[in-house]
Amino acid sequence: MPPLPASIHSWFSARGWSIHPHQQAMLDRAGQPATLLIAPTGGGKTMAGFLPTLAELADGGHQGLHTLYVSPLKALAADIKRNLRTPADEIGLPIRIEDRTGDTSQTQKKRQRADPPHILLTTPESLALLTSYEDAARTFAGLERVIVDEIHALAESKRGDQLMLALARLQRLRPNLRRVGLSATVEDPDAIASFLARHPDHCDIVLADPGPDPDISMLQTEEMPPWAGGGAAYAIPAVLEQIKRHKTTLIFHNTRAQAEIFFHNLWLANDEGLPIGIHHGSLDRQQRARVEAAMVRGELRAIVCTGSLDLGIDWGDVDLVIQIGAPKNVKRLVQRIGRANHRYNAPSKALLVPANRFEVVECVAALEAVKAHDLDGEPRGRGPRDVLCQHILIAAASGPFDADSLFAEMTSAGPFAGLSRPEFDACLEFCATGGYALRAYDRWQRLQQRSDGMWQLRDPRAAQRIRMNIGTIQDTDTLKVRLRRNRGGKPLGEIEESFAASLTPGDTFLIGGQIVRYEGLREMVVEVTRRADKKPKIATFMGTKFATSTQLSDRIMTMLEQSDWPQLPGHTAEWLALQRDVSRLPGRGRLLIESFPHEGREHLCVYGFAGRNAQQTLGLLLTKRMEELDLAPLGFVATDYATLIWGLDAVTDPRPLFRIEDLRHGLETWLAGNALMKRTFRASATIAGLIERNMPGQRKSGRQATFSSDILYDTLLKYDPDHLLMQITREEAMRGLVDFGRIEVMIARVQGRIDLIRLERVSPFAAPLFLEVGKVPVKGAAEERLLAEESDRLLRAAGLAQMEST
Repeated sequence: MPPLPASIHSWFSARGWSIHPHQQAMLDRAGQPATLLIAPTGGGKTMAGFLPTLAELADGGHQGLHTLYVSPLKALAADIKRNLRTPADEIGLPIRIEDRTGDTSQTQKKRQRADPPHILLTTPESLALLTSYEDAARTFAGLERVIVDEIHALAESKRGDQLMLALARLQRLRPNLRRVGLSATVEDPDAIASFLARHPDHCDIVLADPGPDPDISMLQTEEMPPWAGGGAAYAIPAVLEQIKRHKTTLIFHNTRAQAEIFFHNLWLANDEGLPIGIHHGSLDRQQRARVEAAMVRGELRAIVCTGSLDLGIDWGDVDLVIQIGAPKNVKRLVQRIGRANHRYNAPSKALLVPANRFEVVECVAALEAVKAHDLDGEPRGRGPRDVLCQHILIAAASGPFDADSLFAEMTSAGPFAGLSRPEFDACLEFCATGGYALRAYDRWQRLQQRSDGMWQLRDPRAAQRIRMNIGTIQDTDTLKVRLRRNRGGKPLGEIEESFAASLTPGDTFLIGGQIVRYEGLREMVVEVTRRADKKPKIATFMGTKFATSTQLSDRIMTMLEQSDWPQLPGHTAEWLALQRDVSRLPGRGRLLIESFPHEGREHLCVYGFAGRNAQQTLGLLLTKRMEELDLAPLGFVATDYATLIWGLDAVTDPRPLFRIEDLRHGLETWLAGNALMKRTFRASATIAGLIERNMPGQRKSGRQATFSSDILYDTLLKYDPDHLLMQITREEAMRGLVDFGRIEVMIARVQGRIDLIRLERVSPFAAPLFLEVGKVPVKGAAEERLLAEESDRLLRAAGLAQMEST
């Protein structure tokens, strides 16, 4: 690599800057096939990724697209364009920098394909779309480098799998293409290197100086956290005081619902009228953009937000991050902490606010993990086959393809390196005909093989429909929310279709920090009017939920095994000690189960510490087993650490409930006819191209898509249960919402060491579960028995009344 051009060197010098060692390391490795840079937030990570590009473009000799930048967020691409434009203009580089996302106009998108800029900033979905055109080879003719920002976030999702397939396509078009990955938080650099370049030996890893440890602690409040709940309303006065002491504060929440409720409560308590905003993925794009612009101008003192601001958008005036509720994941917490003091070698300042008593323990465990630099992360599985099917259709939309070449291309992508040829052929057959049970239907006859062996679309017009349905993001179906006016009022954002279905005219709810009244549904748009109520009737839609990571759960159990807890606040340490006195504290090597009567019902509390999804699944499976064993369960509720079941009969021996073979069989039986499977099927079928959400001139509503996918699911279950899409659905359900793998790990960990403790009353640990929302009733023999007992009681009462009258 030649030395840094004089114009760029002068630009650094004029600002009194010098190139950081990791930035020089990226320049030195500019010619390497793949490089992964791990550098702290504020350490000039993005500039390090772009410096080789700017150096190579300084002479103005390159024609066409030189560097492609891919980020998980549209807002991040726009932010990087703004930050990159400044040095490019001031240095006087003769280059064009543009972004291409879902917000880019169709006119500009068409021009970018024919006349691409030198640097194009985009997202995985827009890149996949670019590769689907017949002129893709011309668009990428001069491409030299791809920069993948926040690669750790993409590596954990199907969006990352899709991106790696797109990069494999680009690598075939440009064999000498160089790949760069950027991240601040990576728990396993070799795994990310394999994801980026298929094998860590083929990828240089540059580790920047991590800088000083963050200044992170728990927020001290006058009021104690409540026993249960996730709102953290008790901490509002203390949070307001912190906002007053700092320039700009980011207040992170784990769900959009919690963010909306907290913002509403914060605003009601904001007597001084401090400028405070809210930002999350369900808000209208223009409202998000206004909040982002106000942040850049330094006009906001605080922003209540969710994961929409997790990643590296650079707002230098943020000097405090507050995490409301337990972080659930150490890596996510570190990422969020990094949003404060976006400067090199300046410690980030953050405060944790536990929402309830048990979250105090989780927050302390997370603090200890951050100080120990112990990041968590689940091992990556194989690349999912629904994404693979979509890529085959994308390849077909770009023109005829050879199956052998496409297989070689796909297996050069890290997530799909282990793909077998029979698995690929099954996906190709599905894309061509729809599979055995569907091959008779013309609508799924999409590909055909020519006499020369090449594959192509049966109908070239299908390419448009394929492009309209590219993407792997399968959020809950949402409906637009608008203020009611004659011709469509101001857009406020989106709410889940299921939430909208629960509303009746007159209901009030929160969106964008304001209370609105539901007026009705018109043309799939939720119409509302503004209300000045102090409190909404219904809180809000849900948004995303996280489960506590395996590593963080392990740290919590290690803490519970201590003899005392000097690191915990007094009220929480006393709570743990009381649990130990009344019952027992859970531990890693044994499974604690408590049994006790309460309000005329028998209760069973299982402390699995397997995360909310797994504990929820455990509740479903255990109540199913209890039904089979005539133990009359009535319902259950689950948290990240426990499942509470109530019913008519006490459990005296829990071991038969936990036989892994029975649980696995129960899961498969339960899944077959469950709504969860149908929802999972719809998501995978949409990604794989079996169901088209978007069609020319129209878009299916979530309800229409559900109806058509339910019919397909029932048909395949009956006539072709081993269909490729059914296989994919089972795999997705097992590792997704069901999280059965963590139940298996839990059972393997305790190896039959189950402690059943019979108590006379509710234990301190079980008490908060009675306050949890989301109780799941069990419809079965117990309900029938209760009805029979009530009928008998009424008959006896009627008989007594008749005897008294005679």
